[in-house]
Amino acid sequence: MRENTLGSYLKSDVEVLLKEIDIKETSVSKKEKEIQNKSSHYSEMISPEYVPSDDYIKVFHNAMNLNKRKVAENIIQLSNYISKNNKSPIIVSLARAGTPIGVLLHRTLRDEYQLSPAHYTISIIRDKEIDENALNYILKKESQRLGKPIKEVSKYIIFVDGWTGKGVINRELTRYISNFNMKIGTNISSDLYVLADISGKAEVSATQEDYLIPSAALNSTVSGLISRSILNKKFIGKNDFHGCKYYKEFEKNDLSLWYIEEIMKEVKIIEKDDFHFIKNDVSKNFILSEKVDKLLKDIGEKYNINDINHIKPGVGETTRVLLRRVPEIIILRNLESIETKHILKLANEKGATVIEDKNLLYSSVGIIKSLKEEQ
Repeated sequence: MRENTLGSYLKSDVEVLLKEIDIKETSVSKKEKEIQNKSSHYSEMISPEYVPSDDYIKVFHNAMNLNKRKVAENIIQLSNYISKNNKSPIIVSLARAGTPIGVLLHRTLRDEYQLSPAHYTISIIRDKEIDENALNYILKKESQRLGKPIKEVSKYIIFVDGWTGKGVINRELTRYISNFNMKIGTNISSDLYVLADISGKAEVSATQEDYLIPSAALNSTVSGLISRSILNKKFIGKNDFHGCKYYKEFEKNDLSLWYIEEIMKEVKIIEKDDFHFIKNDVSKNFILSEKVDKLLKDIGEKYNINDINHIKPGVGETTRVLLRRVPEIIILRNLESIETKHILKLANEKGATVIEDKNLLYSSVGIIKSLKEEQ
């Protein structure tokens, strides 16, 4: 039985600030055509999700066994940093890839660092907006909880995501929060906290290694059974939170809480004092960012990709291409790598061309197929 009003996490784990809506699903190919032809924004549509095959779930569990310790260590690194710099953290995870990470941070700060953090998950839509109704809700509720003015409370907000790709969400977050602060008179920091900052764009991260965060390998069944967020005016009114679907039909296949419990088992047995966190080095970020920009340029020229948005670097983004978009080419640094076995399996299932490039900066890069000519 669900304990939360929306999603399959516990009420004590997160408050999901999304409106459950019943929207007709759009096929992946039709959605891709509409996005590329700019006849619809991606946030206005949702494509069907499916229960992963038994073989794919085995690949997921292998990835979990491979990297759950690393995820736990990264969670502790971020928790160390947060606990030293923010005694009343208000975690705001970006739905939905950020939600499992937010839950893990919330539990770790509460159980291992004896803080009293809050955790909400809200929507941010590229090229559109961050959910300002959700932000206002958080500020008012936390002002009451902490007994402090909204302006002071706003300084405690921490934005959390799973990883960076090209750094687009980080750039958008900076813009949206700057506008929100000017409008409301708050002091919210737009610093983004992630486990893996593979593009050198996030302000705070535990690593810049491109590794498989297991929750990136699945859709709703590891993210509280909610879809990615939806912003469609037919369903979302002026005073509503952004929307999502709740996949009740997948409840028997839900691994969301299992995933959290497994990582937390690792968190609890790790010596916390062994991890000394240093905030991202600006100069190193700049060097990595330059490498990423060169990679995107080189891949665009080599494979004749005109739209940079069709190039998705890193394990997490490549996995998203295969789960939610129409893939054309998947580039892997090592065809035999355990880290990318799930990508190889999905690529074969989707009929995408797989290319090995031993000199690739990342473990993988996904390229979305251009469908404009197929109108």
